[in-house]
Amino acid sequence: MTNIKFRLILMNFMQFFIWGAWLLTIGHYWFDNHLGTATQFSAIFSTMGISAIFMPALTGIIADKFINAEKLYGTLHILGAIVLFCVPMVKDPTLFFWVMLANMVCYMPTLSLSITVAYSALKNVPLDVVKVYPPIRTFGTVGFIAALWVVSLTHNESSPNQFYIASAVALTLGLYSFTLPKCKPLLQTTEKKSTLDMLGLRAFTLFKTPRFAIFFAFSMLLGAALQLTNAYGDVFLGDFSKNALFTGSIAVKYPAIIMSISQASETLFILTIPFFLRRFGIKYVMLFSMLAWVLRFGLFAFGNPADGLWMIILSCIVYGMAFDFFNISGSLFVETQAAPEIRGSAQGLFMMMVNGFGALFGSLASGVIIDKYFTLADQTKNWEGIWLTFAGYALVIAIIFPFVFRYKHTSALEHAIKHA
Repeated sequence: MTNIKFRLILMNFMQFFIWGAWLLTIGHYWFDNHLGTATQFSAIFSTMGISAIFMPALTGIIADKFINAEKLYGTLHILGAIVLFCVPMVKDPTLFFWVMLANMVCYMPTLSLSITVAYSALKNVPLDVVKVYPPIRTFGTVGFIAALWVVSLTHNESSPNQFYIASAVALTLGLYSFTLPKCKPLLQTTEKKSTLDMLGLRAFTLFKTPRFAIFFAFSMLLGAALQLTNAYGDVFLGDFSKNALFTGSIAVKYPAIIMSISQASETLFILTIPFFLRRFGIKYVMLFSMLAWVLRFGLFAFGNPADGLWMIILSCIVYGMAFDFFNISGSLFVETQAAPEIRGSAQGLFMMMVNGFGALFGSLASGVIIDKYFTLADQTKNWEGIWLTFAGYALVIAIIFPFVFRYKHTSALEHAIKHA
């Protein structure tokens, strides 16, 4: 039992190390090497959303019917490693887009496949997935933070080495995956299942219910907010290096390490969710998330690496609430409110709205806005204006949400938590 836990911990660590090695620093690499405009960069960052819309469902069908999940998982990581190795060779913005799209097509489905592999392995031991898996998943966040520290301490935020580091770990994980416990296809060929159900599209009927339609709409809008901070947080800190007043400051020398505080905060805020759900209910927990996004962006607007460093650090701490209180609570809302027969596909729809359409919307809109309104003639950026605009966006969402989202505190979710 201890052996399988350790093997899954190692899998999760590498899974998110790959992402952390470049996700928050690719903007630094893009702008410092003058590869293109903010609009072109937003297209690059939108590849995550594009791939998240269709790839998880497609690979889910393949794993259900045709190939072991751990083999598909390993194959995708090996292909992803090859693509990541090629990224530094690309200088043309259009080709860069297609290469990064190929990378995300390989990577995004591994997020759900890693869960499938882990659940299968734990159930076969057998172990209680609900109790055992969350601590294992925590090491994914540890891996993400470790990658940020490695890239930052080696001063590779602007270097192609970040992609080589990610590529090496992806290749290692890909090969390692073939040693994991077998996760065979379980969908019986005799089972009559419509194409609608197989693709997870049955959950789209939830849009007929106003409460779910509103929830999914706000999921997309908050998914856009998450994309804004992923895309531009590290770039923002790196730009302070152009000001002699901040040369040599910790935030300028190691921006990725400062940003890693966000991931550490995320881990801690997960532990507070049961208390906040019992005390305030899921509607207000989600509202707290939206207000936290306002603080996240607002503190960035007025922070700096010198006397304003505390604001940048506080912004990173607030991120934990902003991210967890909607993503985790949102998944619990879906779990308790959707019909049992479509809960799985409903969770997929929730992730599609956040990481798919939300990420796509956030990426494309932010790039156009930054280029048109906040990029000066010398290509420097008005970061205060950028972050205040994003804060205003989050504030509008927070003001509207409690008036249109109808939900009472006396739900099965809070009742279950009270008796946990």
